[in-house]
Amino acid sequence: MPKRPDLSEIGSTGLRRTGGTVYEEFLVSLRGRRGAKVYREMSENDPVIGSILYAIEKIILRLEWTVEPSSDKDEDREAAEFIEQCLYDMSDSWDATLSQILSMLVYGYAFHEIVYKIRDGAGNEDPSRRSAFSDGKIGWRKWPIRAQETHNNWMFDEDGGIQGFEQIDPYGAGIHRIPIDKGLLFRTTSAKNNPEGKSLLRTSYRPWYFKRRIEEMEAIGIERDLAGLPIAYMPPEYLSSTASVDQQAVRDSIVSIVQNVKRNEQEGIVFPLVFDDRGNKMFSLELLNSGGSRQFDTDKVINRYDQRIAMSVLSDFILLGHERTGSFALGSSKIDLWTMAVEAICKSIAEVINYHAIPRLLKMNGMKIGSTPQLVYSEVSHIDLTEIADYVSKLTTAGAITPDEEMEKFLRGLAGLPIADSQDNDLDFGQEEEEEPEADRGKDDDALDTQEPTKTETK
Repeated sequence: MPKRPDLSEIGSTGLRRTGGTVYEEFLVSLRGRRGAKVYREMSENDPVIGSILYAIEKIILRLEWTVEPSSDKDEDREAAEFIEQCLYDMSDSWDATLSQILSMLVYGYAFHEIVYKIRDGAGNEDPSRRSAFSDGKIGWRKWPIRAQETHNNWMFDEDGGIQGFEQIDPYGAGIHRIPIDKGLLFRTTSAKNNPEGKSLLRTSYRPWYFKRRIEEMEAIGIERDLAGLPIAYMPPEYLSSTASVDQQAVRDSIVSIVQNVKRNEQEGIVFPLVFDDRGNKMFSLELLNSGGSRQFDTDKVINRYDQRIAMSVLSDFILLGHERTGSFALGSSKIDLWTMAVEAICKSIAEVINYHAIPRLLKMNGMKIGSTPQLVYSEVSHIDLTEIADYVSKLTTAGAITPDEEMEKFLRGLAGLPIADSQDNDLDFGQEEEEEPEADRGKDDDALDTQEPTKTETK
């Protein structure tokens, strides 16, 4: 008798966590809700990061998302049609839902709660029953996001499996515990089964940190150069530790003036004109002009950090032309690599929906789940039409391929051109001679009858 296999789990993934809190991030400032605030600042304040995220989002949103049946059987086609109906019958549009899912790029993960409804017709006032369909089946009402800033803890089982999301209600309604079978967890990576994934901006945090501070110092330096460095003079006793209360008050006022000297529409300082017994001014304020340019070119330093930020997400091609360097061929190859990364993001989103959301919904409706339909997306990759045209031209000239109707359809599709009518598109044969209209038949014969007979030559 064969030995019964050991079905228990002995080891662990090694995820560093205590209870429901994950400590995988070694920088304390990037953990939990504190990290969510930092990543939000990075995504909304930095123009380079903002342009990268905007480009990724718009590329993914422009794709066509459809549901394909698992086979040509009638039941599989009906299941695919039902899932696609539910996908585009939610209260939030698919583009709006997808945009929320893409917040995982900023925070590393996005948790969405699945809210169901009964498909009971569009006229129903109850949102839990309102639908464009009235077949009584269970559908998706919406997939609302549970904001990363409101996350409190993760719910784990004894083996480290993710069991749910614990949220602090932002409106003071306590803590919500959402089980994993009623939610969808989208992650950029599943290393160590970390529910928080890894932010797309994590490797750009260091250059962003230094860049932000250099920009702040640069702005302060420009302001100081324009206003001049303020210097105030006052009697020594005002600076002494034994200064009276009145002297301390005067000293603090002058210090405040020096610290807040700025160039604006309200500039101007009123200073007391007081002389000592020898006729010297007791109080004075002067502006020290800049001695010249700074030792470091902050513009080059900031550009270097911008490039590193873009490199961290394979998007440094967006900087081509800003520095008047870089070839078109190099930029094209970088775009191809970037589109491959974008396609990987689309694949991870589709897998979560295909493995979790679709089978659950089919099971709730008592439909077969042996071979479920799949959510798919259109082509993401960058296509260089010039290279395609050159490639096809060379193969055709060499006789390696022969253009046909199918190839023309494919090439037209790549360029976004309309498909030609097959009746007007005969590549290998000449067009058939048009049939003469019935009304014109016999006209030529009548014309011949009316012509004068030709005279024959007589010998």
